[in-house]
This record gives sequence, C-alpha cells and structure tokens, in this order.
Amino acid sequence: MKNIIKSLLLIFFLTISCAKDDSVNNGLNNSNYTFKQQVGYSANDILSNNKFTDIYIEVMYVDGFKPSAETLTNLKNFIGSRTYKSNIIIEERLINIVLKPVYSMEDVRSIEDANRSIFSFENQLAISALFLNGKSTSDTDTTTILGTSYRNTSFVIFEETIKTTANNILGSSKITLESTVVLHEFCHLLGLVNLGTNMVVNHEDVSHSAHCTVENCLMYYLIENGKNIGHWVKDTQIPQLDAYCIDDLRANGGK
Repeated sequence: MKNIIKSLLLIFFLTISCAKDDSVNNGLNNSNYTFKQQVGYSANDILSNNKFTDIYIEVMYVDGFKPSAETLTNLKNFIGSRTYKSNIIIEERLINIVLKPVYSMEDVRSIEDANRSIFSFENQLAISALFLNGKSTSDTDTTTILGTSYRNTSFVIFEETIKTTANNILGSSKITLESTVVLHEFCHLLGLVNLGTNMVVNHEDVSHSAHCTVENCLMYYLIENGKNIGHWVKDTQIPQLDAYCIDDLRANGGK
C-alpha cells in the first residue's frame, strides 16, 4: 500500500511540474477568462500588467497568405511601446481550412473557434490573429475591408485584399500597408476610440464611431478602407497614433 501511495504522489508531482513548465497554454481552453466579449472589453488587461504580465499572439494563416516577418516585428514593437507587458510572444501557425473567396464575420468566428489553440491563463493574455485569403462580405463598390476586430482578443486580416490593394497604390509597399492595418485593428482591441478606453478629450468621429477625428492618426477611419487608404499610407511611413489616442491609452493603464 505504501508503494502504491508513493507512486501516485510521484505521478501527481510530475504532472504539476510539467504544467508549470509550459510557457504557453496549448490545447483546450481551461481558463475562466472570456474571449468572446465585445471589442474593447479587454483594453485595460492588454495595456496594463495588473492581471496579465505577458501577451501571447497566435497568428493563424492559410497557405499562401502568411504575414510578413517585418509586420509581426512592427506589431511586437508597438505592443512594447504602448503596453506594460513584460513578455511579448508571437507564434505563427498554418491552418488547414476550406478556402472561400468571400468570408462573413460568422465564417471568421467559426474559423477561430475551430482552430484557436492558445487561451489566456495565469499571467498570460492570449490574442488571436487570423490572416485569410479572399475578401469580406462587407466589401462594396466604395469600401474594401482590409481587416476587422471582432472580439475582445481577436482580429482578422484579409491578406489577399491587402496584397491586391498594395499593388494598386502607387508607392505603398505591402509591408507598410499590412503593418498599418494590423496596428489599427490591434488598437481597436486596446479600446480606441471610445471603445472600452475612455477618452480624455473628445476626439471620436461621430460619423465613423470608434475612430479618431485627426486625419493623420493611425485610428482614422479610412485606414480600414482599401479604396481610400492610399492618401494615408505612403511609401514606408506607417501612420502613428495622435496625442489624443496616446493620452487615452495612458489613462487606461498603458504607456
């Protein structure tokens, strides 16, 4: 009996030790932290280190539409400059899905739910970033959707549309455009503008909610529209956040 008890204790100890050694939470969602709330719900949790000290971004992409390494570096640097996260980890993973020429937001959510493997736990906050072929069902004759934030820790980039748009914009590189859209959508997760992060000074565009009134700001509404983005994204210049947006982030726990 003593030997059996010792064996059980040893198995228990090894199980706990392995769990603590894992740097990320792969597999099923065993966290109580919700990831299906509205955009901006987790703004303070992303910006501050009150609840989570680390951030893990799971980049899922379909074959042929992998984001550039430069864009992911730009995202990592941006997070480091605007949040108090001690560790920023980005993992890229090819996913196998039935490709479609057009995706609805219901399609996007279903793809995330079927493929997401990293969830927030302990001191680590997880973000899901999807890079898809095709385009959005919200595209019109006057609007081309380049990316969308759709949950509190989730955003999608229509990578094929990014490539097509970059080719059509004289002087704008694909990396610059891709980086701009990724940072813009991530800033929506940070609660900008007035989307979970309160405004210090009123600067929300009333005609285009959750966007900034300052035209050269990263959060200007036309950044999301591939039909008109050429005026704001030129050569290697990625638009920056204006002073109003930065003040908002600082007031909500960021830098």
